[in-house]
Amino acid sequence: MKNILLATVAIVAFSAPSFAAETPKTTGQAPPSFYLAQDTATMKCQIVEAQPVAGGSMKVVGAAHATKASAETALKADKTCK
Repeated sequence: MKNILLATVAIVAFSAPSFAAETPKTTGQAPPSFYLAQDTATMKCQIVEAQPVAGGSMKVVGAAHATKASAETALKADKTCK
C-alpha cells in the first residue's frame, strides 16, 4: 500500500509541471519593416508598413527599413520621389 502511494505521489509530482501555463511564443514572426512606396501615376512617395503588392499602382523604392526613422531619412534622400 505504501509503495502504491509513493508511486502515485511521484507521478503527480513529475507530471504537474507539464500542466503549467506557458506564455505564447513569438518565434517565427518577422520584426516590423517599413517601406518607401512610390505611386507610379503621381511619382509621390510615402512610408508604409506593408510591402506593396506586385503589379499594383505602388512600387517599392529601395530596401525595407527596420525603423520608421531610417525610412524617413531614406525618403528625404531619395531623388525619384516628389
